[in-house]
Amino acid sequence: MTGSEVSPSFRLVYVPGVMPDKWVRVWNERLPDVPLTLTQVPAGTAQGLLLGGDADAGLVRLPVDRTVLSAIPLYTEQTVVVVPKDHLVTAADAVSPEDLADDIVLHPLDDVLTWESLPGRPALERPATTADAIELVAAGIGVLVVPLSLARLHHRKDLTHRPLEGAPESSVALSWPEAATTDRVEDFIGIVRGRTVNSTRGRRQEPARERKPAARRQQPAGGTAGRSRRGGTGGTAKNPRRGKPRRRS
Repeated sequence: MTGSEVSPSFRLVYVPGVMPDKWVRVWNERLPDVPLTLTQVPAGTAQGLLLGGDADAGLVRLPVDRTVLSAIPLYTEQTVVVVPKDHLVTAADAVSPEDLADDIVLHPLDDVLTWESLPGRPALERPATTADAIELVAAGIGVLVVPLSLARLHHRKDLTHRPLEGAPESSVALSWPEAATTDRVEDFIGIVRGRTVNSTRGRRQEPARERKPAARRQQPAGGTAGRSRRGGTGGTAKNPRRGKPRRRS
């Protein structure tokens, strides 16, 4: 699909924890005739949906395969550890990886973090989703390292979270297949980057209104040639206070 092709709708996928509402609202205001289909998908499946042609763009967590996908980083989230409220680390305002050395760290299959980047001991089996991992944390089976937005999304009264110092951060990006940079994708890029509707790099500009030429001010009879900037006609200029001519020195 080339940039000149226009699809009848725009299909946007987003991963849990991302809040696309503000961008969708701007889209609906600017392009009311182009429906936007918004679908939440697990973080681990977003890239496959983009490459398979099932979505035009996605709000995903990095990394993605940059050989086939384009990506514009949008923001970076703080990483936290989710623990039961009676866990020892809750006595501190922040947690270091060494504090979790004796804990089992759960790693859901839909998580983009790698085992090498996580502190503590990995679980023997990986839970399928972040929601499943939260249930295991509540049961006292382990702890969970996630971006802050996911900890808030899965908030429970019996769990809490603390910032995890030295942990890898999670970056959110707008991504799309490099070979399918359509006009609609360009429209959405402009929106997430905060461009105005008339930006030449955003959505195609509306035709500018034709301006009438400014009326030329009429000159008094005889023209203005030879007048000085103070309004005189040569050797004298009027004194603005007395209204009498005064001789130039």
